[in-house]
Amino acid sequence: MDPHAGPDAARPSAQTAPYFEQLGLIGCGLIGGCFALALKQAGLVRHVVGYDAHAASMQEALARGVIDRAAPTAAHTVGAWRDDTNGQDVTGADLIFLAVPVSATEEVLRGIAPYIQPRALLMDAGSTKGDVIAAARPALGERIGNFVPAHPIAGKEKAGVAHADAALFRGRQVILTPMQETQTGPLAQAARLWRALGCEVRHMSAEAHDAAFAAVSHLPHLLAFALMDSVAGQTLGPEWLELAGSGFRDSTRIAASDPKVWRDILLANRTQVLAQSRQLQQALRAFDTLIEHQQAGALEARIARASAERARMNGPQGTH
Repeated sequence: MDPHAGPDAARPSAQTAPYFEQLGLIGCGLIGGCFALALKQAGLVRHVVGYDAHAASMQEALARGVIDRAAPTAAHTVGAWRDDTNGQDVTGADLIFLAVPVSATEEVLRGIAPYIQPRALLMDAGSTKGDVIAAARPALGERIGNFVPAHPIAGKEKAGVAHADAALFRGRQVILTPMQETQTGPLAQAARLWRALGCEVRHMSAEAHDAAFAAVSHLPHLLAFALMDSVAGQTLGPEWLELAGSGFRDSTRIAASDPKVWRDILLANRTQVLAQSRQLQQALRAFDTLIEHQQAGALEARIARASAERARMNGPQGTH
């Protein structure tokens, strides 16, 4: 199958050639590892060249078969080069996937921009999009049209390629936030690719994405961190935590997420996160007032409204 076929191209099968000859994976952690494994399992890529700033992660990805070759720099995952360790030539990537902290996006893009092939598809996996796009515009130059900002709504509390799973994206949503400069070919190709991995694809503006996910992802993480910090920081907190049942554990499950990742996300989307935090504080004050004045009927009604809304939630799930 032609990796640059139109949007009506058939989904690949085990009997057809992969969409892509080479994936250049930058960031050999959980999400990058899951993406590479998913592509391999689906028969969508022939070869994976990976790079990670942490050599141990890259070597683990190599040992686990997540990547087929470790690159000495991020640019080597993208451009053609000769591997002197075995004397083999490595072709340039026709698919590039950034799975790096959002704060590192601009530096990485500037480093790889001169080596991106004219028809390569470039995507990221950042949980915020406005800052990623702002970083991409000055960094990518004439390759800006190749870039399709993406956010797969999937993850785990445990970070690292050791927890990579080819099935992570199956049945999940992925949000594409194309820029004005994004070309229609790469955008259609990106949507086809994610659907072939079993995802539901949605298109949003970066602004709408960041506002929505401040409410349904970033704020819940902030709340889980704050709840754990509040209880654990009290004198008897450690003893109380030993008594915690499923309710508390469910509410704070995502507090075990990667601290560096969530530091970057909360700061990158700070305007929207703070707006949602103020909204939550207003709701908490309303509950406080009802409890303080023992307004049982009104309290029950407010709880019932929240309970009914939660019961109506359905569809593809994710942790980001």
